[in-house]
Amino acid sequence: MCTSLTFQTKDFYFGRNLDLEYNFGEKIVVTPRQYPFVFKFAGTLAQHYAIIGTAQITDGCPLYAEAVNEKGLCLAGLNFPGNAVYAKAPAERKTNLAPFELFGFLLGSCATVQEAEEKLKTVCITHTAFKDGYPVAPLHWHIADKDRSLVLECTEDGMHIYENPVGVLTNNPPFPFHLTNLQNYMHLTPNPPKNRFAPALDLSPYGQGMGTMGLPGDASPASRFVRAVFCKWNSEQPESEEASVTQFFHILDNVAMVSGTVRTPENKLDKTTYSSCINASRGIYYCKTYNNNQISAVRLFDTAFAAKDLIEFPMPDTQQIHYLTPVSS
Repeated sequence: MCTSLTFQTKDFYFGRNLDLEYNFGEKIVVTPRQYPFVFKFAGTLAQHYAIIGTAQITDGCPLYAEAVNEKGLCLAGLNFPGNAVYAKAPAERKTNLAPFELFGFLLGSCATVQEAEEKLKTVCITHTAFKDGYPVAPLHWHIADKDRSLVLECTEDGMHIYENPVGVLTNNPPFPFHLTNLQNYMHLTPNPPKNRFAPALDLSPYGQGMGTMGLPGDASPASRFVRAVFCKWNSEQPESEEASVTQFFHILDNVAMVSGTVRTPENKLDKTTYSSCINASRGIYYCKTYNNNQISAVRLFDTAFAAKDLIEFPMPDTQQIHYLTPVSS
């Protein structure tokens, strides 16, 4: 259960809510240009673009959930259970990749969505685990830069690359459903509604926000998709960096999960473990966690170029409260 989105003000932003019933050892991780990506079938990418995002590091490999490279190309993997179907075996005359290798392959070698789309035409994503005992994550992917946004899905009938005109992705069903479903909400407006019910009757709004009556408020993927698209496309357009980041997190907050309100079939509590906002234009990674509302940040370009090893930053998960003192007269 996750939501990702793009946002354009003076700079281009990309980020997501990671909704999960547990923490997976996530950290903010920089993969510098010289740290090699070793693929199971596709050899080694020794030199590549620098990358920053949230990842779990296992056996020296950054397993990214979302990330951006130094050129501003962004990628996020979102849960897609029951629909994600990968190739059972490597394909001939294809670049065969395990699902977790897509980050290193695309962000390491592509500067734009256009380049990524071309590379994906040669790719076969295989049902290959990171190692024995690890599950193969059922994912679909949101790929974006300042000019375009795509969705990549591997289903029973093959690989599909969809243009994403709204710049939002959640989970099931497959992406075409979500775009069609938006047509059910064309009547919504941030403005006061007009009386179309019965023009002869003297009907008028009795409060603010009545133009959004019918906007779904539940935590399902379909409802979160609609709500995120509505909030994004009706958002004000801030001018400053601080205001843009703040607005981005407010949009994500509108589709976040409160612990206890969504329970898994195993009776575990699903929640928004962290939210991220990436200024892809400047290479700044912002985040906050369920237990810490304060926004933390890491700059890619402060760390990416001289280093040879992975650089890890903890994701602060303890609430930090600023106690105020009286203003002296």
